[in-house]
Amino acid sequence: LVFCSQGEWVWVDSDIGVPIGARVKETPSGRRFLVNDEGKLEASVKIMHPTSVEGVDDMIKLGDMTEAGILRNLLLRHKQGLIYTYIGSVLVAVNPYQDYPMYSGDQVKLYQGRKLGELPPHIFAIAESCYTNMMRHHKNQCCIISGESGAGKTESTKLILQYFAAVSGGLSKQEIEHQILESNPILEAFGNAKTIRNDNSSRFGKYLEIFFNKDGVIEGARVEQYLLEKSRVCHQASEERNYHMLYCMLAGITAEEKRTLSLGDAKEYTFLSKGNCIVCDGRDDAKDYQRVLSAMKTLTFSESQCQEILKLLATILHLGNICFEGESLKDGVCSLQVNKSSLGTSLTHRSFRTNRESVTKPLSSEQASDCRDAFVKAIYNKLFIWIVGKINSIIYQRLIKNPKTSFLSIGLLDIFGFENFISNSFEQLCINFANEKLQQFFVGHIFKLEQKEYLKEDIVWKNIKFSDNQNILDLLAGKPCNLLALIDEESHFPKGSDVTMLNKMNKQHKKNKTYIASRSEHDTYFGIHHFAGVVYYDSKGFLEKNRDGISSDIIKMVEMSKNKLLRQIFENELSTNGLKVTNNKKAQGDNRKQVPTLSGQFRQSLDSLMKTLSACHPFFIRCFKPNNDKRSEVFDRELCMRQLRYSGMMDTIRIRRLGYPIRHTFAEFLKRYRVLLKTTDCNPKIVSLSNILTRYLYFNSSMTFGYFLLQVRGYRVRKDWKQKRGAVILLQAHTRGMLDRRVYILKRSITPEPEEEIIPLKSEPVEEIIPPVSISTTPSQSEEDDDEFDDETEEFSFYKFSILHFQGSATHTHISKRLQQSLLHHDDEGDAVACVSVNWIILRYMADLPEPKSADATSLASSTISRNVPNRRGRRLSNLGVLIGEGPRLQRPLTPVEKLNIIIGYALSRPNIRDEIYCQICKQLVRNNNRNSRMLGWTLLSICLGMFPPTDLFMKYLENFVRKGPNGYGTYCTERLRRINANGERKELPCWEELKAAKSKEPIEVSVTLMDDRTISLNIDSASTSAEVCQALATKIDLRDTYGFSLYISLYDKMWSLGSCGNHVLDAVSQCEQEMTRQGKQEKDTPWKLSIRKELFRPWHDCSKDSISTDLIYRQVIKGIKSGDYTSEKEDEYVHMAAQHYYIQFGSAFNKDNVQKVVDECIATQLIESKSMSKWIQLISTAVLQVKSIQSNKRTELVDNAQQKWPLFFSKFYDVTMTSGPPLPKSRFFVAVNWSGVLFMDGRDKKLLDLPYIEIKEVQKMRHGELSDLTMDTVRGEFVLASEEAADMAALIDEHLEGLRQYSVYAMAKQDVSKPEDSTFLVFKRGDLLLVERDEHSTNDSWVRATNQRTSNSGTVDKDTVKFLPTLSSFTWFSLWFRREKNKEHSRMNQKNVHNVPFSPCHRLAGKDGSRPGPARGFGREKLWIHSREPLKQPLMKSLANNSELSSRACNYMGDYPIKHARSPMELTDQIFGPATQHEVLQDEIYCQIMRQMTGNQSRISLDRGWQLMWLITGLFPPSPGLMGHAQRFLETRPRNQLSNGCLQRLLDPRKCPPHMVEVDAIQQNSAQIFHKIHFPNDSDDVTSLDEELYFFDSLRQTSDPPKKAKKVKEGNTNIPYLVIIRRKLWFNVTPGRDLVADLTFHFPQEMPKYLRGYHNCSREDMITLGGLLFRVEVDSDRSQFVMIPRMLRQLVPADQIKSMSPEEWKKSGITVQEAKIAFLKAISTWPTFGCAFFEVKQSCEPSYPSTFLIAISKQGVSFIDPQTKELLVMHKFKNISEYYSKGSRFQMTVGTVMKNDFICETSQVRARLLISVLAKYFWEKKPIHIIL
Repeated sequence: LVFCSQGEWVWVDSDIGVPIGARVKETPSGRRFLVNDEGKLEASVKIMHPTSVEGVDDMIKLGDMTEAGILRNLLLRHKQGLIYTYIGSVLVAVNPYQDYPMYSGDQVKLYQGRKLGELPPHIFAIAESCYTNMMRHHKNQCCIISGESGAGKTESTKLILQYFAAVSGGLSKQEIEHQILESNPILEAFGNAKTIRNDNSSRFGKYLEIFFNKDGVIEGARVEQYLLEKSRVCHQASEERNYHMLYCMLAGITAEEKRTLSLGDAKEYTFLSKGNCIVCDGRDDAKDYQRVLSAMKTLTFSESQCQEILKLLATILHLGNICFEGESLKDGVCSLQVNKSSLGTSLTHRSFRTNRESVTKPLSSEQASDCRDAFVKAIYNKLFIWIVGKINSIIYQRLIKNPKTSFLSIGLLDIFGFENFISNSFEQLCINFANEKLQQFFVGHIFKLEQKEYLKEDIVWKNIKFSDNQNILDLLAGKPCNLLALIDEESHFPKGSDVTMLNKMNKQHKKNKTYIASRSEHDTYFGIHHFAGVVYYDSKGFLEKNRDGISSDIIKMVEMSKNKLLRQIFENELSTNGLKVTNNKKAQGDNRKQVPTLSGQFRQSLDSLMKTLSACHPFFIRCFKPNNDKRSEVFDRELCMRQLRYSGMMDTIRIRRLGYPIRHTFAEFLKRYRVLLKTTDCNPKIVSLSNILTRYLYFNSSMTFGYFLLQVRGYRVRKDWKQKRGAVILLQAHTRGMLDRRVYILKRSITPEPEEEIIPLKSEPVEEIIPPVSISTTPSQSEEDDDEFDDETEEFSFYKFSILHFQGSATHTHISKRLQQSLLHHDDEGDAVACVSVNWIILRYMADLPEPKSADATSLASSTISRNVPNRRGRRLSNLGVLIGEGPRLQRPLTPVEKLNIIIGYALSRPNIRDEIYCQICKQLVRNNNRNSRMLGWTLLSICLGMFPPTDLFMKYLENFVRKGPNGYGTYCTERLRRINANGERKELPCWEELKAAKSKEPIEVSVTLMDDRTISLNIDSASTSAEVCQALATKIDLRDTYGFSLYISLYDKMWSLGSCGNHVLDAVSQCEQEMTRQGKQEKDTPWKLSIRKELFRPWHDCSKDSISTDLIYRQVIKGIKSGDYTSEKEDEYVHMAAQHYYIQFGSAFNKDNVQKVVDECIATQLIESKSMSKWIQLISTAVLQVKSIQSNKRTELVDNAQQKWPLFFSKFYDVTMTSGPPLPKSRFFVAVNWSGVLFMDGRDKKLLDLPYIEIKEVQKMRHGELSDLTMDTVRGEFVLASEEAADMAALIDEHLEGLRQYSVYAMAKQDVSKPEDSTFLVFKRGDLLLVERDEHSTNDSWVRATNQRTSNSGTVDKDTVKFLPTLSSFTWFSLWFRREKNKEHSRMNQKNVHNVPFSPCHRLAGKDGSRPGPARGFGREKLWIHSREPLKQPLMKSLANNSELSSRACNYMGDYPIKHARSPMELTDQIFGPATQHEVLQDEIYCQIMRQMTGNQSRISLDRGWQLMWLITGLFPPSPGLMGHAQRFLETRPRNQLSNGCLQRLLDPRKCPPHMVEVDAIQQNSAQIFHKIHFPNDSDDVTSLDEELYFFDSLRQTSDPPKKAKKVKEGNTNIPYLVIIRRKLWFNVTPGRDLVADLTFHFPQEMPKYLRGYHNCSREDMITLGGLLFRVEVDSDRSQFVMIPRMLRQLVPADQIKSMSPEEWKKSGITVQEAKIAFLKAISTWPTFGCAFFEVKQSCEPSYPSTFLIAISKQGVSFIDPQTKELLVMHKFKNISEYYSKGSRFQMTVGTVMKNDFICETSQVRARLLISVLAKYFWEKKPIHIIL
């Protein structure tokens, strides 16, 4: 009974599947009843926790941690208008369906810098946590936003993005934040549509990655889109619309554009009216169109690009109206710009190729419609992808030049939620697959957070595990033959159909519990048990959607189109089509196979996304919609309950409940329960809380202390456990009684009952708790001594492990019946099922269960064996990997070897069940009275111990168990466990040899063949590796130099290397046996052989150190030549090798018979057949006679020759994929590493790149998840290579580099060492090559003796000042590397002249003497550093060898070379310096050319002009550091010229523009001083502002130069008149009369024109007064001018008020002109618009404003003014303006920080620049005077 008082809240059952809240009420008569949350009466009750009565902001605090508790909490908060709630770090957001004022700039400031949980739940809190974590921990973050359509995902993404922009915008002066925000309207217009559930539903997934610099400022972003719903373009459900942009276009374009595109109203188009919904309430399509156009302009979409997009959209609409019944095509389709007949043919015919010809087949009307729809969908999809790419090219632009690692990022994932409709298709399968991936990621992350919380509280929490949805992912895409793989496979078959696909899926997965097969052959549906529930999919159309292709006829038609954008978006298809046309039939087939399917593309994108998310710290936002009707105050419990389950929140609850769900701080706990204490001494500051609890309160193992929290398992959990325990005990008691009665009856019965009738009940507790009763009529085995495995006192006993880790009531002792569940808990359901299956096989292997006997066992077994046994490897590692359940493959008699292979196959394919297998075997060995079973068990255990190790959890327990093994198994198994744990798991099943050895417990004896045909016997075991075998062999034959020798295995004529590493030898033997079984032969007859060979040389290999090694290599080379393994293109190499072999075998005495023996031993048979035996004998005889007198070690010489000539044959090969680096013909190739360097090989013959070690700077290995990359930095660039063996490759290359540096005698100086006091020390400069004298006996490791190759001086050198080069060869190897390192160093001058040093930098070494060959007429060699009147044929700098555009520009100016057309000096200086200011690499070239022409120049005029160029260039940009010293020395040695010293002083920071005309004019007058006229303000309004961050003349050129037109303007035509004016820009603290000079010089001349243009709002009386003052200014005291007033009105009255004034109204005054000006200023200074900068603009984005109005900028802010009424429309204070920028004639300003409003207008380009300049100054500057142009 539950006793409740009035007003108490309780839980009551409901019809939605979860309890709901109810309250106890009492009538006046005393009768009590329950009223639930909906006002209905209820009956059954359950007490509600206090936290569920009022609700909490973090649902982790809920006492009722159930679905009902969470649902009610969301309901309560929804009623209170609280849309955000936490559940730990997860934010739950309920769509309010109304606007809330909670996203202002004040809210941004409120949450900025605050920790999660400090303030009420808010989306800004999550955004702030992302931002703070990124900045604090320097780790990328991501925010995953999920939910159903209409739940508010897109809006949540916008809010987070706007928060980041607001936070970053306060630190940034860039416009990138605005561009990122502006990408949203474009993506929404093209990717969103109205659905039944949502008026703005995103029909694509989006991942927006925002990049921040180290200061937290946004630097750029990148958008990834996933799976746009293409079918919506052609088909919409009822009450749904097509994509927004199509409606916006028709509503927003002008009538003229409609005529151009032949467009009408939306209702006229089939593609827009299929859903019977043209208008969407709440959306203004015309306004949205303007918004999209504005956003496109912001993102630099050109006008032509916008028009091209409109053309394609119009084409889509027109194509939709085509009827394939003989009607002609409409004219509007001409937007495709193709021939109408070609379009008609491509849509109504299909071409395909037969063996010899092309055939065209007409299509039916239905097929033609499908073809049209496919084309339309492809256009829209590719257009959308192109738009995303265009957006990325803008917002990601600045990041391309910098490495991605220099930025931090936050990713926002807005992706489709879990979908389950009445009819689900291929799109829903892909969407739900993505949600399965995200769900697994979510649950795993929440579990890690829970673990982290307990570790923080120092609470032991080991036994709790959670189950994930891996089995579903395996079904969809993980295991072989998964659903998506089958769909892809069927998509590639020409005759594949949806029916055949579904049949294959049903056949392959019908036994999978996660898969629901079709009910009949005619049923097109199949189902999947997703984490959120069962979803049934209609397979119709799966293959068509997955193929995602269009016909080749369409592609050819597109290729003929003149529409540039259409061809651009189909660029990939056009290039592929071109290959198909040019290649042969086979190539065409290959190309077709390479076309990726839609699911393949989606999986690839999804895998990339998951890798990105896995590398980030994630935050989660779960969006919910409270109802389907979009009503603001309705909360649909059932709908929200379904969303809770779909979102995975229940897994969060379950993980919490498995731990300690009820959590209180110490203070909270004491406050709540102190009433139970029997003492008042409970101050936690005096007495510890643990003492209080243990002394005065009930405290047991269900309660635990943390550092900050007391976490208590709930009372309900304890109660449930007690109830279950009582039920089990009761069941056991009754079962034991029943079994005892049966045994008693059996013993008394004369005729025993059948065995099946006395087997105990098959319930799990009975089987594992009650020992089995043996009823066998056969005599039992003699009972062994008591087991030693039950010792409870041992720390690591198997008994103790079973108590700690076994599930349910399973024990550690032997049973004779199958387990109904696994012994250990497994998260993967497949693993759990596999454990039960493998238990059945273990019991059958140990003879604890008989083999199954069925009527068709023989036929079934034979068919299964014939189908599976030959491919032994496939059965082991693929088929066994998916054996879940007990299909016909196991339901038959199995041989012991088959059972053993199944058990080990499970262990190898499912690593998570290895401990389970060991536990099951050990369990069957404890208290097993059957001796035969025990011996079989120990044999099985010993074999397993040679195949795979246990986990660390079970390792010590297993060690302790096997140590007690009987009959020698203890020692044998202990050693095998130690070995397999040290060497790692095996990859293949046990081979026949080790199964035979397991019975005798003896090692396996193998023979290894040497190259001298000797065989060495060795003992190995299951864990032996190739490295161990090589080492053991080396020890036996006394081989000291073991490097590069590898173990090889051969089968028949095939041989492959096992290396000398951790590869298991018997795995290779098992592979050989597999090949034998494939051929139908016995495994024991496999003729495998082991041998040892030299695979790799060290670069410093020395044959003299080990004669045994040399002899083995020598014999290997001879055999390799004979067998054809070692080949050469040169015949002489074979002859030379054979001659050396002769000398080794027979000495110097010549004998022709011996020569023939050498031919037989050395020369390959194929070579002998191609050239006669006698010819080879003749060639080798000649060679023998030539070398016989030379005395040397021929064996060593032969080995050295083989090493030098055939490095590729002694290489280690790696299969790699180049992910980045300098361009190569292929990205997938082999890397060969040998003694000479690293080679990139296409196959074994074609060399792509040869990199000697001296060209390799550094090698690094990086690991990304399961993949490894090798980064190799070389003088040719940086190569990034991906390979499974990247670590091995990196280690090998690094070993060779380090070894070469240790042995090298070549070093390069890292720094200058000047002349020391001690003459024994060597003097050198940075970059000098030093030849080091290695002294092996020296005791000083810090100093060496070396010779400077430049100066030939010798001395002592500190090792820290030099860098040893990785080379052993002489200077020729070093030259290339040395040149590359030297080219940035200071060059030495070739000639020394104190007064006039000629220019001779060593940047270009065309010849040994610094010259290059002259003309062919024999004039000798051209000297590059001396003046010449001949034009340069190529640049002086090596870096510009391929770019000679500026080679002759300098001498043209100097007059050294005549030109056809006279050009002004300004034109020539622009030609010379213009490109150099834009391209830094050209700057040194110009310096060198000028200095060259000035060296040895005898022409005075030419030399003067050279000095003019030198003066100009030194003021533009300095030379590079490598040239700076030469340039300074050049100027210093020419002090007589008056410009020399000035040039030295001008070597400052670089400028951006060529010299201005004023500079050129000044220097032509030989004047180093430049004068420019500055004007005071006038009444001109056509002004713009100079950029104050630039040099004056740079800013002047950018402002005054004519704009670049489409046609090339004549260079140098810059003589456009202009004035430089100084004006006041900022009007802070301006009081007329205080500074008369400023008033008369600046204030009055600037303010009077504004007044006369009518910008101010003034009264008639003011105009009369001011007109009189202005009249006084104009005429002074000349009264005769009064009659001229009617003609002077334009100079006295605002332009728009002239007609309203009469001459009689002027007030006469007797003041002076100066006083009149001051009075005028004082009068207007009282107006709010005084000092404003006015700009007349045009706008169309805000309908409430006039199309033309004024923008006024003042110190108060930015005002919008109606030019007619002069009324203020709006005032925006500077603090509310978040962004502003201009481009061309367009100005854009964003108001607000979070809920931003954009305002866009247009004015002249000059005025736009001035507007942005004035606005920027008011933001950032306080200086009153600025230069204005």
